[in-house]
Amino acid sequence: FAGKIRTVNIAKGNFRFAPVMYLEAALEHVGKMPQKTFDEIIEKYVEMNVAHPFREGNGRSTRIWLDAILKKELHFVVDWSRVDKEDYLLAMERSPIKDTEIKVLLKNALTDQVNDREVYMKGIDASYHYEGYNTFRTDELSE
Repeated sequence: FAGKIRTVNIAKGNFRFAPVMYLEAALEHVGKMPQKTFDEIIEKYVEMNVAHPFREGNGRSTRIWLDAILKKELHFVVDWSRVDKEDYLLAMERSPIKDTEIKVLLKNALTDQVNDREVYMKGIDASYHYEGYNTFRTDELSE
């Protein structure tokens, strides 16, 4: 099922992501949301997280998606190594109700080093760390 739109309802803790019966409409809505300002981009990111289109890998893939949008629209990316795991997870958990916390957290971690391989690779490491995967780090892999 990797890379395929999910066909089952999913939840994490007490939070239920978009029900399958509304998933297509939710994704269509996200696709139509504006993305010209930082606030608009983060609001779109929060909505994509609520949609949670895949059974696995949503957090990792949407963080990459977020950076791609930020890079294209604002010429910035998030330096994920500067975003504390617990702060991030709590802010994301609360973001469907109030997105101010996630906006402040991510805005404080923006960098204009959009083509810096080290920033990108540290972002991958941080993304896996947020999900509880710490077996390998990108700096331990051979090029």
